[in-house]
Amino acid sequence: MTTFDASFIENLDTLFAWRRDVRHFRADPLEPDLLDELLARAELAPSVGNSQPWRWVRVDSAEARAHIRRNFVECNAEALDGYAGERKRAYAELKLSGLDDAPIQLAVFTDHAGAQGHGLGKRTMPETLDYSTVTAVATLWLAARARGVGVGWISILDAPTAATDLGVPDTWRLTAYLCLGYPTEADDVPELERVGWQERTDAEARRFVR
Repeated sequence: MTTFDASFIENLDTLFAWRRDVRHFRADPLEPDLLDELLARAELAPSVGNSQPWRWVRVDSAEARAHIRRNFVECNAEALDGYAGERKRAYAELKLSGLDDAPIQLAVFTDHAGAQGHGLGKRTMPETLDYSTVTAVATLWLAARARGVGVGWISILDAPTAATDLGVPDTWRLTAYLCLGYPTEADDVPELERVGWQERTDAEARRFVR
């Protein structure tokens, strides 16, 4: 079993702290083969039954990106209508996607009909397929940040519409829509905390013993 020294552990802790959601990207393209390198690291993520249910769809065409952007704009307008007063004003001022700037856009789906894994572990908790995809996204995120690449997760989308617009199989469900690129700035404090939307809360309040 490989062991890691104190220096490695310290660097890893620093990576965790600096893994932030990025919404402000430079237009510079990623170096050749870097995306493939990041996806290869993401493939090391754990999955229920070793099912590896994640499916990576690189969204490059102007038509496909226009569909996603229209989806976001419509969903964002609906979300704005759900707020009132000062909170609505604050929401309207947030930058909630890097769709217009990020050089790479990835739609990440979970395949709910894949035979790999032979159903192990998902009979009682079928949602673990989706959770497995989330672990792959998190692994990709850390690998990207370690290489100076920022990642932004866009959740303000209608998932079935996105799946239809991207022409994926009916058994694939959208888990994450990601923007990747070099950030215009880096900060270890979440942007939503910096702009006053929501502070980080006490971790002890989320820990229980039974």
